[in-house]
Amino acid sequence: MLKLITCAAAALLAGATVAAACPDWRQNGAVGRFSGADLWEPRLFDITAGGTNNLRMQCGSIYKSLKSDRGDGYFPTPPDFTIETPGMSGYTLEIAVVSECDSALLVNTPAGNWYYDDDDNGNLDAKITLTSPSSGILDIWVGTHDGQFCDAELRLETFR
Repeated sequence: MLKLITCAAAALLAGATVAAACPDWRQNGAVGRFSGADLWEPRLFDITAGGTNNLRMQCGSIYKSLKSDRGDGYFPTPPDFTIETPGMSGYTLEIAVVSECDSALLVNTPAGNWYYDDDDNGNLDAKITLTSPSSGILDIWVGTHDGQFCDAELRLETFR
């Protein structure tokens, strides 16, 4: 019986280690609060893009649930930004990165949907456009396609 309990405990710990090696929406990044009207004027944030968690290789459950592109990307475990987004009805939200390397973007929406992008902002930079964003908590990870780290700028902006 002791051997069975020890094996079960080891399996639980191994599972916790795997989960810790992926982006985790339950953790918080830099916290902010912006309504759709607040983001009508673009908000810019300096950040270091990159992370150590390979989304495709280590994070199968997130990777399989992506509602957008799929590809390689290295992201930190906690989000870079955890943003409360009230009053988003009627707006389109654009989340974009300009960086000194090949950036990647990962977003978990208030509705629990995961989105990924690698190059839609041009020049090897990422952009995700949410056409019907929900009000609530939006988590954003700014990573890189190949695992390097670089200076980057995140832009949040709404449109009608």
